[in-house]
Amino acid sequence: MKIKRIEHIAIAVKDMEAEGRALETIFGLKQDYAEQIGETKLAMFPIGETSIELLQAVGPSSKVGDWIRERGQSLFHLCFEVEDIDAALVELKEKGVKLIDETPRNGHGGSRIAFIDPSATGDILIELAEL
Repeated sequence: MKIKRIEHIAIAVKDMEAEGRALETIFGLKQDYAEQIGETKLAMFPIGETSIELLQAVGPSSKVGDWIRERGQSLFHLCFEVEDIDAALVELKEKGVKLIDETPRNGHGGSRIAFIDPSATGDILIELAEL
């Protein structure tokens, strides 16, 4: 599997507007874009070739809402950009790595994404993305 870079670092937040203003005021970061996928809103703040992704639940079945209720605002996941997500998933399956997504699904900005089960990665949620 070829990992190209850390695509983004996702943070689960209660109030995206307030946290976004803090990133802008404290660090001078500018929001690149925002979108809603299902019951989760997201906003991307680029830093070089990586971004900070803020995630906020907007519905009762959002996994981000569950996360915040259990752990509070915190790091949600790391996202690695991969060259070929289909090949990456085949390689991980062959290695016996437990996956949340065995096939890619639609993600941010039209990307194809898949998540690795945290039990395989020291309890850290890892997302793979093919842009």
